[in-house]
Amino acid sequence: MTEVEQISVAIVNDYPVVVLGVAELLRDPRITVVELATDRRPRWPVNVALFDAFATTDGPAQVRRLVADPGIEHVLIYSWNVQEPLVQEAMTLGIDGYLSKSLAADELISAVIRAHAGECVLELGEVDEDQDVDNWPGRNEGLSAREAEIVALITQGVTNDDIAEACYLSINSVKSYIRSAYRKMGVTRRTQAVLWGIKNGMYPENGALAP
Repeated sequence: MTEVEQISVAIVNDYPVVVLGVAELLRDPRITVVELATDRRPRWPVNVALFDAFATTDGPAQVRRLVADPGIEHVLIYSWNVQEPLVQEAMTLGIDGYLSKSLAADELISAVIRAHAGECVLELGEVDEDQDVDNWPGRNEGLSAREAEIVALITQGVTNDDIAEACYLSINSVKSYIRSAYRKMGVTRRTQAVLWGIKNGMYPENGALAP
């Protein structure tokens, strides 16, 4: 029987529910998730670091650290945001691929395997915000992925203008998402939203989880 080559993967994001959801998608005999890093960089050498861009406030800086880490062979970005300018900017950082969260589990697994084999992988299918992929804080409370990301950024103290810039949205779109999220959360003011966010897992956690 031929031994299956194991690809070691670290999933990097500051939200435990996010990394746990992605780990579930990567269940495959060829892949070993060795770390769920919620402190922005893996502690051990890995073949692939999969950077989940949900609610990051300094994504480019985090990605640069991962790319520069000698213990990481390949870096992939996994994101809801697949706008061309954002992808092009990300590719200049030296990553090995950019993956849309529209990918089904088998497609995500295939992308990780191809990146490990040396291919530059771009899978940029448009994402339906209500699509049943991975997980995010606030999902059980009815927030869409985009609403949750914006509330998470609000919880971190990010302004509407900066949210618009980070998410490649117009300021009017950001305000529309906020109004929709607030209705679902049962809040009317930003201070209430921050407290709601902290209570419901919207504030980043540093550390590492056992896979």
